[in-house]
Amino acid sequence: MASTFFSVIIPVYNRPIELAELLNCLIQQDYPNFEVVIIEDGSKIDSKEVVDTFKNKLAISYFVKENGGQGFARNYAFERAKGDFFIILDSDALIEPTYLTEVYKGIQEEQLDLFGGPDKEHVSFTPIQKAISYSMTSFFTTGGIRGKAKNIGGKFHPRSFNMGISRRVWEKTGGFKITRMGEDIEFSIRCIENGFKSGLLPNAFIYHKRRTSFIQFYDQLHFFGRARINISRFFPKELKWVHFIPMAYFIFFWNTVIWNIIDVKFGIIFSSLLIAYWILIMLDALIKSKSLLIAFLGLIAANIQLLAYGKGFLEEGLKKLTNKDL
Repeated sequence: MASTFFSVIIPVYNRPIELAELLNCLIQQDYPNFEVVIIEDGSKIDSKEVVDTFKNKLAISYFVKENGGQGFARNYAFERAKGDFFIILDSDALIEPTYLTEVYKGIQEEQLDLFGGPDKEHVSFTPIQKAISYSMTSFFTTGGIRGKAKNIGGKFHPRSFNMGISRRVWEKTGGFKITRMGEDIEFSIRCIENGFKSGLLPNAFIYHKRRTSFIQFYDQLHFFGRARINISRFFPKELKWVHFIPMAYFIFFWNTVIWNIIDVKFGIIFSSLLIAYWILIMLDALIKSKSLLIAFLGLIAANIQLLAYGKGFLEEGLKKLTNKDL
């Protein structure tokens, strides 16, 4: 097993506390043959002191560079990594002790050069984090395009919060072409087009904290909506009908508000459909979380997700059509 050497790559930006928690998880790995490569991407609050406390516990390298975005920070790490495979993790992730073992098993069994794993909520998450985790993984809010080996959005495209590549992928593709705005999906698509096999490793999951407030979540999802359009600039065929759903929800939501102001009869019809959808989300969240609080917060998170993504998608789409800044 130990013949495959992994480089665990973690770009970090102003997250020393989260990084410490992830490094604690890496200490507990039951797979021994790996190194950790940390890239401090222009942080104002650096993680040097945190890294220093782990130098006697992990094979760890720490590099500081000017801020250039996560995509190029990962490339910077690829150039310096020693592994046969590079595993990319977000700094706000937690992993089980068996994580690297599951990665090893998966890539051996499936002969993968490009892979990713799903994300789950952790028991230590706050109610808002659990609600956001529900919203980001529910079929009723994503259309089933996240964390599935094959879905209505097309082939599985690993996301950089939990993603891995072989060294030969890096050598052939040159890594990330763009540094943000959908850089991981663009990279995944390009890897697949270069003939590399992609696959989901369902047991190599992480606990992803994502954002800790709804305001941060809104900003993130607005950015995701814009990023989807940005990806279509490189790969037009990868823009599927399912990606338009949040924009349709955004338009429907505000039409409902308008109709309730100008014509109550039409407003009631629109509102009834909207409320029925909200009830469906709350019931699903309640069944999964067994918590009324999480179900209620899950509904809020779902609306933020769809409205923010839809708005970003619409804005960037109009920008693409008109070739003008909004």
